[in-house]
Amino acid sequence: MLLLISPDGIEEALACAKAAEHLDIVDVKKPDEGSLGANFPWVIREIRDAVPADKPVSATVGDVPYKPGTVAQAALGAAVSGATYIKVGLYGCTTPEQGVEVMRAVVRAVKDHRPDALVIASGYADAHRVGCVNPLALPDIAARAGADGAMLDTAIKDGTRLFDHVPPDVCAEFVRRAHAAGLLAALAGSVKQADLGALTGIGTDIVGVRGAVCSGGDRNAGRIQPQLIAAFRAEMDRQDREHAADVPALH
Repeated sequence: MLLLISPDGIEEALACAKAAEHLDIVDVKKPDEGSLGANFPWVIREIRDAVPADKPVSATVGDVPYKPGTVAQAALGAAVSGATYIKVGLYGCTTPEQGVEVMRAVVRAVKDHRPDALVIASGYADAHRVGCVNPLALPDIAARAGADGAMLDTAIKDGTRLFDHVPPDVCAEFVRRAHAAGLLAALAGSVKQADLGALTGIGTDIVGVRGAVCSGGDRNAGRIQPQLIAAFRAEMDRQDREHAADVPALH
């Protein structure tokens, strides 16, 4: 399982750089513009320059509307600015067909510029609260569009968490569907250390966090701390060892 950390600017990116050995992907977003809020192109470039070259940078392009052309341009901007992973929050898509249309435009725009970039269709565990596509539709949307992965986050950051809206057994089905389609499966949404056992057990490829590695556990007022990243990774590694030990026992 890969650890994705989301700094909101260069200061926090430098904190991530200090803990680079403990994380796998540095994710650029702008939390005050939404759960998958897009940051500025120059911030993506600054963060790309600030973290070690062997650490891929991902960038969100926003909680996007159903406007395929607009979103395709935004996604291309993220790729040009140095992002390896391009995440699109399908906030304004109310049907799978709309999601596929947006994601196909993004895939074409990004892959024409950089074929090795990875495009991730992102949805929301609390989709019922904002009226967008069902979380379990995301793997099929991603596959039909030619994307590389599917991700769930939470749309409304009010203290509720991923598992409050999509319990572990449903998350496991999300991961199963993604893997069956040959996609990466990523999960986020106020994930805490206590969730890592379940996330490891269901085979999540990427776990995304912010609040859990911020001072005070606050994704908005707190700041990312290198020691909290290290502690989170240590718990990930512990859960991975426990899971590896348990699997042979189950057979």
